[in-house]
Amino acid sequence: MSKSKHTEILVIGAGPGGYAAAFRAADLGKKVVLVDRDEHLGGVCLNRGCIPSKALLHITKVMDEAESLSKMGVTFGKPKIDVDTIRQHKDKIVLQLNNGIASMAKARKVEFIQGSATFISDSEVQVSHEDKNQTITYDYCIIAAGSSSSMLPNIPKDNKNILTSRTALDLENIPKDMLIIGGGVIGVELGQVYATLGSQVSLVEFLPNLIPGADRDIVKPLERKLKKQFKTIMLGSKVVDIKEGKSKKIKVTIDRDGKNEFYEYEKILIAIGRKPNTDLLNLGSTSIAVTDQGFISVDSYQRTSVNNIFAIGDISDNPMLAHKATHQGKVAAEVACGHPSIFDPRAIPSVVYTDPEVAWCGLTETQAKNEGTKYTKAEFPWAASGRAIAMGANQGKTKILFNPENNTVLGVGIVGPSAGDLISEGMLAIEMGADAEDIALTVHPHPTLGETVALASEVFDGTITDLFIPKK
Repeated sequence: MSKSKHTEILVIGAGPGGYAAAFRAADLGKKVVLVDRDEHLGGVCLNRGCIPSKALLHITKVMDEAESLSKMGVTFGKPKIDVDTIRQHKDKIVLQLNNGIASMAKARKVEFIQGSATFISDSEVQVSHEDKNQTITYDYCIIAAGSSSSMLPNIPKDNKNILTSRTALDLENIPKDMLIIGGGVIGVELGQVYATLGSQVSLVEFLPNLIPGADRDIVKPLERKLKKQFKTIMLGSKVVDIKEGKSKKIKVTIDRDGKNEFYEYEKILIAIGRKPNTDLLNLGSTSIAVTDQGFISVDSYQRTSVNNIFAIGDISDNPMLAHKATHQGKVAAEVACGHPSIFDPRAIPSVVYTDPEVAWCGLTETQAKNEGTKYTKAEFPWAASGRAIAMGANQGKTKILFNPENNTVLGVGIVGPSAGDLISEGMLAIEMGADAEDIALTVHPHPTLGETVALASEVFDGTITDLFIPKK
């Protein structure tokens, strides 16, 4: 069965970027059709990523905090973990947000079509679902088809004990032991969840450090915590082979310091990154240009090499972050609707939602050193913060990099509770061109973690009274 229709704006992908684009275009008066493979709106972020992982991380963070209270004179019994109820709680949150997005789509008269979208030409897309096919033509198309988990080559297929971030979040059970392959954001977040719920977690990372995008000093407090929670962390190590054993366990060969070591695990989580979904769209039938890395090439208006087709989010460039996709979606929709708009942020924030949280934005010290960019910096240790000490967050730190020519903020790094919330002040400072004095003279409430941003600026400004820094 086949039919066809025409729409002013066609959006492919209903994740944070896709539905933001669809809703913005509808608000600007356009007829919009939104297509996604899933039954529910929200994409990977809502259904299989950001939201369910944060729901689980909240649970495990509270568990960890409750245990830490024993040092402060309050002791709880050992927690009883009901995995089924935890899973239902996570799914309830996702469903609530699904329904909210669906209601907003209905209110805006955005037509949602479930199905897989593939291009027929520069002006036509075929949407297939079960035995139904329809062709959609459009005035403008916005591609927001996202990304998928990268996999290692030559691994056993269809083994339910080899997990991706998607299947790990299903939380079918808590294995006695598991191996996390990849020490990036997804690996450490889900590793901490499973470790807190009772698994003996080992982690292997090819690079010499965890969270490669962040500065080492910002990651160190998290690494110290993970070394206590995980059975082992193998850095600078490579997975050579994965095989199904005669038992239910999976055999893994790991190259450590040039020597092969052999292990067995009940479950393995592969978290080595994500790849753009360009291979699912049949782009060969179009004039859309694709980079060597598999991203769709776009300009600062999110326009592809085809004038009336845009691409946003994970499928267009790094970093693969939901908040970046949302802003790009709005830009693409506004340009398609004839409004002046451009995607030109000075920075994009990154957050690791572990305990402690790690967050950074703008220039990092690692990046500055590699690129030869001049900078000055100031740090405020949370060991001097009354609020942090009261929370047991003495290991935290706020670091700000400044331009030595005019003292404006180039980058911010924070580690500690709520770092992901605090980093927004750093983002605002960068976007507004704030300098050290602007931040230091802004009255911050006391005692808070947020005031550490001002105190770091006072360190730079030489006006700090909460620390004694001998004059040079």
